[in-house]
Amino acid sequence: MKKQKGLTLISWLAIIAVVLFNAIIAMNVVPVYLNDHSVKSMMKGLETDTSLRGATPKKIKESVAKRLRINNVYSVTKNDIVIKKSKNDYVITIEYEPRGRLVGSLDYIVTFKHEARITAR
Repeated sequence: MKKQKGLTLISWLAIIAVVLFNAIIAMNVVPVYLNDHSVKSMMKGLETDTSLRGATPKKIKESVAKRLRINNVYSVTKNDIVIKKSKNDYVITIEYEPRGRLVGSLDYIVTFKHEARITAR
């Protein structure tokens, strides 16, 4: 009998099923991480923005919400934005959990938390 080479049909179907499942997961979860990257870069921009230094917490929260809308990040609501006063600065914290459906009854939940500091005066 000659030496056989290659995969059988069942092996190919199993490999294709695994690849498709991973592709479905990637198509649903990767946009969540892209949105989080936008939130992270926006938070870094807050720390270097001189127009917010000495601003009130209300103005800071409105500015953060506006920047999120500009970046098309709708998974973060105003309730997810918390501003606390420390000694000489404000600590802005955004903590949110985007949720979604993968396949059938399989869902995902991803938790993110970002902080930025703005000088109070």
